Amino acid sequence: MKKNVKKPVDVKRAAKIFKALSNENRLELFLEILKINETCFETECTECFITDIMDTLSIGAPTVSHHMKELTNAGLVITERKGKFLTAKINDELIKELSEIFSSDKN
Repeated sequence: MKKNVKKPVDVKRAAKIFKALSNENRLELFLEILKINETCFETECTECFITDIMDTLSIGAPTVSHHMKELTNAGLVITERKGKFLTAKINDELIKELSEIFSSDKN
């Protein structure tokens, strides 16, 4: 029987992800997108509009734009233009990879 072998952690990639989440505003933005995506999962929608998130956070549009770019570059969110609006969704594959880094199964 073949033993499950964990894929080695890409330390540079993980550091980039954690650096993106180390900023308070980015983390708040990411968690808001995550919350909306979880809610959407129950109601069949697949994305959230960044303008909706800006209404709930106390940061301006240029700051949100900067932080969205950082989250996208780190691979945490996937963005898409819908007309003049920007939508975002969580990169589920990356979240799964991150959860595997912290799993208690140390094979």
